[in-house]
Amino acid sequence: MLGSPIEEIKSKLDIVELIGSYIKLQKTGINYRALCPFHSEKKPSFFVSPSRQIFKCFGCGKFGDVFKFVMEIEGLEFGDALRVLAKRTGVELRKQDPKLKTERKRLYDIMELACRFFERQLKESKTGLEVKKYLLERGINEESIKKWRLGYAPNTWQSLSDFLVSKGYEREEVVRAGLAIKKEQDFSANQRESASTSYDRFRGRIIFPVFDLNSQVIGFGGRIFSINQRSYPCPPEALPSGDGRRAPESASTEAKYINTPNTLLYNKSWVLYGLNFAKVEVRRKDACILVEGYTDVILSHQAGFQNT
Repeated sequence: MLGSPIEEIKSKLDIVELIGSYIKLQKTGINYRALCPFHSEKKPSFFVSPSRQIFKCFGCGKFGDVFKFVMEIEGLEFGDALRVLAKRTGVELRKQDPKLKTERKRLYDIMELACRFFERQLKESKTGLEVKKYLLERGINEESIKKWRLGYAPNTWQSLSDFLVSKGYEREEVVRAGLAIKKEQDFSANQRESASTSYDRFRGRIIFPVFDLNSQVIGFGGRIFSINQRSYPCPPEALPSGDGRRAPESASTEAKYINTPNTLLYNKSWVLYGLNFAKVEVRRKDACILVEGYTDVILSHQAGFQNT
């Protein structure tokens, strides 16, 4: 019986398969060789041993096992590399009580749950299926929809917030994750956690998850799907004094795109969309293609420009 997740991951993961998913390997005798991904060279000095399940570069001296390789090429600490490889191999790490997790870890978990929620809405809801049809018509294929984890935020005020609360998270945490907006109103103590204190930020929008370099979801971009379908009631704090009623804002005043605000995980100024998928090719080609929008990045990758 395997004694730890580390041993279980190593037993399920072949180092040749892992490294071969990042760089091109050439079989030479009982080993494999390649140009080192960690330094510039013209002749291959990077070797992988399937029998010993290790790699070593005789040029720069880097060596190690599957964990060390992922740490080096992804720029991760061991704990993050462990989570990446556990996900890749299907090894379940010990679950924690949500209340014992650090705030950063809780926010990562909230963002992952939100991403799954949006993905499911795209696949299962009536409007989500229309969104998917629209994406396909724009030239984004099924594989790209899955790879980039595109989704749909339903045209409701609190569907996502209610879902996350049902998973054990507080509404205030959903606000701190940038997924909900707190109403500008004073509430008594017994009302602070009521459903009416906040509302979902993303509503009736195509969702583009934003990833960090480790492919963890840290934010979202949301594009209006259909202006003609935008007929929400105004949030209570938007209502004027008097008769307490006001027509919904004109669709023309709605931003075409909105993004997650700056949070503990996400700062728009520090993140390049798609770099998690492009980083290896950028390093290999020593060049990066910059484009304007989410769909531009996705379609560039789809066309074979993996360093976009």
